[in-house]
Amino acid sequence: METTNQQPEMEMTPEQLAEQKEKMLEFYRESMPYLRAQLDYEEMLLKIDEVRFKRTNIQYQFAMMANPPQEEDDQEETSEPTKSEGRKLKRG
Repeated sequence: METTNQQPEMEMTPEQLAEQKEKMLEFYRESMPYLRAQLDYEEMLLKIDEVRFKRTNIQYQFAMMANPPQEEDDQEETSEPTKSEGRKLKRG
């Protein structure tokens, strides 16, 4: 046997429906200060994140200007064996 959590449909009179609507409206009105505070909080977090991103981006650009990436020619020169690796000579 299956059990369901369905409650029998209850038909409301127009007066009960109006009372229910008024209760819902009052709930929303009472919740508004909390929602406004949450909105202010979220907006402040957004501003903080934007400022952090801008600051990090500026720091990155400054670092790139101070130490620009090497050109390909510089990389080819460094890929040759160094003296410590040395060349092996054949004994004859």
